[in-house]
Amino acid sequence: MSDTGTHIGERLRAIRRQQGLSLHDVEARSGQEFKASVLGAYERGERALSVGRLMRLAELYDVPADQLLPKGGPEVEIDLTRVDAGMATTMTLDLVRLNQLEHPDAAILARYSATIQRQREDFNGRMLTIRRDDVLVLAAVLGRKPEEFGAHLQELGLRVGS
Repeated sequence: MSDTGTHIGERLRAIRRQQGLSLHDVEARSGQEFKASVLGAYERGERALSVGRLMRLAELYDVPADQLLPKGGPEVEIDLTRVDAGMATTMTLDLVRLNQLEHPDAAILARYSATIQRQREDFNGRMLTIRRDDVLVLAAVLGRKPEEFGAHLQELGLRVGS
């Protein structure tokens, strides 16, 4: 597992413990959606955690999703409370290109996009508009500043329009 996965696991454990919850308490609170053994594997960094699952855990813990991300370290420091006023409120992704892309970020973007499509019941499969909050989360997960994220998508050939 990557250092990021280990750091996210450490944050998950810290927040759960701050709330005085056991792994079994979280399992019960989630209505068995998250099994205690799986939560433990996430916390130890032994199991990959999708962005959608991370966001769901943030809901269960009643904390902003960025609080589950590692703080500081060698990655780019990201302050999700400060959003560049010039940052687009939405961005459109080329899903056809995303499915063809061989880049380390592609799998994360594809999983997140699939989660959004399921939530919106939008399965056109060609394009997907992501909103500012999605941009903030994806930028943080990919270790980029939110204001640089659009340019990164452009470099990958994934951003439709400007």
